[in-house]
Amino acid sequence: MFKTALPLKCLAIAATTIATTFAPLQSVQSQSIFGEDPIDQNQMVAVAVPLRSGNFNLLVIEQFKDKRACWAESGNAPTTIDPLLLNFAFTSDCRRSTDSNGYSMRIDGEDFGTKYLLQIKRFEDKARLIATPSDRSKPEILIGQTNGIADDYLKIDLLPGWEFTRRTYENKPLGHFYFSSDGSQVVTLESGVTEEPVVVTPPVDNTPDVAASRFTDIGGDIYRSEIEQAVNVGFIAGFNDNTFRPTESLTREQLVSMAIESLKVIPESNIQVPNQAGSFPDVAANRWSAGKIAWAQQNNIVSGYRDGTFRPTQQVTRAELMAILRRTAEYAQSIQGKGTTLPTRNSAFSFVDLNGHWAGDLTKQMSAYCNAATPFQESGNRFLPDTPSQRNYAAAATLRTIRCAVQ
Repeated sequence: MFKTALPLKCLAIAATTIATTFAPLQSVQSQSIFGEDPIDQNQMVAVAVPLRSGNFNLLVIEQFKDKRACWAESGNAPTTIDPLLLNFAFTSDCRRSTDSNGYSMRIDGEDFGTKYLLQIKRFEDKARLIATPSDRSKPEILIGQTNGIADDYLKIDLLPGWEFTRRTYENKPLGHFYFSSDGSQVVTLESGVTEEPVVVTPPVDNTPDVAASRFTDIGGDIYRSEIEQAVNVGFIAGFNDNTFRPTESLTREQLVSMAIESLKVIPESNIQVPNQAGSFPDVAANRWSAGKIAWAQQNNIVSGYRDGTFRPTQQVTRAELMAILRRTAEYAQSIQGKGTTLPTRNSAFSFVDLNGHWAGDLTKQMSAYCNAATPFQESGNRFLPDTPSQRNYAAAATLRTIRCAVQ
């Protein structure tokens, strides 16, 4: 395993290795979905991005081989990063990941994306990259840190035993990165970020996956299992307060983002979203969703309204959710050479409230496509097409759709 050089004089880290490896916490289903491939470590960088609050966000950049430089480094205490990719349309030269859709932690071959949140915490004269567990009885894990502090973009050096790897699906690479360790050296912060880190035997968790969740608000949700799996796949994420907010409504731009991120699980997708775009007058070119909306429009996954607007922050109805998921499924099948006709996977559901509705036929079609469309709250015989779609059902329906597409 590649060992990133890192000054350790400020860390009370024993030189011994740990015989006990990290206990798998993911479900068997999660274990069977993804693998990992090595990456040239010189083509990767983890960056602490400064915020006005004095905190930092985590940014991961991959440099494509023989392309324009995506960043430049200077100094060593700390090493500052010049994010060159912000000065040009970088999608042909670099890959950028800014949240848990694009990176997660992996130890000894097991994903911990649903159990640990990666974040940067400031500690004295450095910024630390820490994996924070949803189970507060477990210690935080130190993955890397800066060699100094400044109000600038800072390079995060990974601790020995950690490296960047790439998530794979059926041995084909995806656009998701791991901070990966073989489990032989894991540095934990027993009392939180204010304590000096020490190498300890990682905690063993023998409880079933269903007994623990990163999120504090989905314990009794009927879509709990699918929410966890959707987060692990990487097309939707929770919030920094360890909540998922399952009953919140979804907006049009959020759904577009979910659809595109779900497609990335398909090896043939190779989706490169433009950095900035202006496909609709009410979508500013520098809006976070602008590139995704433009890409989705160009690939016939979404369309605007008759007045030429997109209305990115408008709530999505359950009918609109099905319309976009059907187009997402059609795109997913087409890039796999399966054509755009969706096969019938199961018996269609007979909803009683869709007669004459513009989305009646497509919703019935999606109900026969691995049960992507199901009754409201999974009971009764009403779909409630004009009801705003909640995050829990949107996550479940998207997961069912993309799984059906790869069957």
